[in-house]
Amino acid sequence: MIIHHHYYHQGDVNHYYQAEAATSGVKVEKHKHKHKHEHQHLHGEVETTFEPAGEHHDLDYGHGEAGTHAPGISQKRMLQIEMDVLDKNNHLAEHNREDFAAKNILALNLVSSPGSGKTTLLTETLLRLRDKLNCAVIEGDQQTTNDAQRIRETGVPAIQVNTGKGCHLDAQMVHDAVDRLGLDDNSLLFIENVGNLVCPASFDLGERHKVAVLSVTEGEDKPLKYPHMFAASDIMILNKIDLLPYLHFDVEACIANAKRVNPNIQVIKVSATSGEGMDAWLAWLETQLCA
Repeated sequence: MIIHHHYYHQGDVNHYYQAEAATSGVKVEKHKHKHKHEHQHLHGEVETTFEPAGEHHDLDYGHGEAGTHAPGISQKRMLQIEMDVLDKNNHLAEHNREDFAAKNILALNLVSSPGSGKTTLLTETLLRLRDKLNCAVIEGDQQTTNDAQRIRETGVPAIQVNTGKGCHLDAQMVHDAVDRLGLDDNSLLFIENVGNLVCPASFDLGERHKVAVLSVTEGEDKPLKYPHMFAASDIMILNKIDLLPYLHFDVEACIANAKRVNPNIQVIKVSATSGEGMDAWLAWLETQLCA
């Protein structure tokens, strides 16, 4: 039996990079890089575990110390596999963090589910900052270069990382992308992660802060459904608030749910479309740049 843990990447990781903005008329340069991402193959290895009769909670998948189930593998074994992968990533992430600190680069990891509006939030942010700061963007998606192209249209350099079957960016991908971006000292780096509220929570990229973007179209219970992401984030951007008159969305309940998971999480209510709340978001960024 071969089991692929869902954290592992299969296939190539592609980087698409344009050194200057698309508005300059320079042709987009395409670089394809093959990276080996290690993953465990368990051939015929079966571990049996004893489950006492009457323990009905074990009928629920996801119950146990590993937080997931796989036929034939004990919770202890699954937990060890995950720890091995995360330990390697954390080592690389710490290296990234040291490099960012040495160059006084503020790196932010933007995380959300698909369709939250984080690319629109990012483009509107860059339009307001591009004449004041050196900004750059790493765009993570499974396929296409659409989002990176949108970023370049603001005049800000961006590199697209396509993860293929992978559901998140990891520290090695960010390290490789940063090398190609050639960031100046005192820059602001936005890392837009793959749209996913699960896996990116576990993978440190070396960022200073995770920024969770949640749109009001998603439901106020999202922080409770995906607690690891909101627990790992320092700030939650509640986006698309211009749509509130047309939705049954309880803002206060959503904020309460986020603080139930993470009492220290900051919340900023924003509409990237109307501009409402953007000043508060930019003020938070300025505070982090001065920290």
